[in-house]
Amino acid sequence: MNAIHPTAQLTGDVRFGSGNTIGAFAVITGPVEIGDDNWFGSGVVIGAPPEVRGFAHPTHLDGSVDAAGVRIGDRNVVREYAQIHQGWEHPTRISDDTFIMNQSYLAHDVELGDGVTLASSVLLAGHVLVEARANLGLGTVVHQRSRIGAGAMIGMGSVVTRDVPPFAKAYGNPARVQGANTVGMDRSGYGDEAARSLDAVYRGEFDPGDALDAVAASPLRAILAEWFERAERRQ
Repeated sequence: MNAIHPTAQLTGDVRFGSGNTIGAFAVITGPVEIGDDNWFGSGVVIGAPPEVRGFAHPTHLDGSVDAAGVRIGDRNVVREYAQIHQGWEHPTRISDDTFIMNQSYLAHDVELGDGVTLASSVLLAGHVLVEARANLGLGTVVHQRSRIGAGAMIGMGSVVTRDVPPFAKAYGNPARVQGANTVGMDRSGYGDEAARSLDAVYRGEFDPGDALDAVAASPLRAILAEWFERAERRQ
């Protein structure tokens, strides 16, 4: 069963699993697929049309939006007045166990990996990818089509205009890599030695080869290698 406040408005093709809580005055417009055990606060907006100038905005407000949809997994928390827009080229996707704080904004085609944390008022432009367990601080702004690697930590008030590699610590305007997220690496079980080595690389003149050498004996090497390979293909 799902607990849906009587003031919530669900329109069009909205599909739920079980155990979800929908707060007062939430607005959900399909196509939207939601898994199990999610919690949505008051005033949340999910499934608004993608903010694309050429997109044909609907003239009837009693059905689904003709867009790529929103897909939300399990055990996510989406706090008050957060906005998650319909996908444009592909569905906007929220994986599992994310924590999205109040007034955050996820534009069309955004993807969040498992365990991502967005602090209050984080703004993600279209096509942004935030990989598993990354943590974005209060008021972070991320440029369209940017990619934030797994386990990265972005400081509050940062403006991210370029990709941030896995387990990096970045902050500023524009954001720059300032070291490794050693706390996140420790919590993920990668060990002190790998954390110290990667931190030294991220604090210096960054080079992917040096980063891979720094964690050569760690399972983290495969994650970094895959990330750098995809980054090179994107250039």
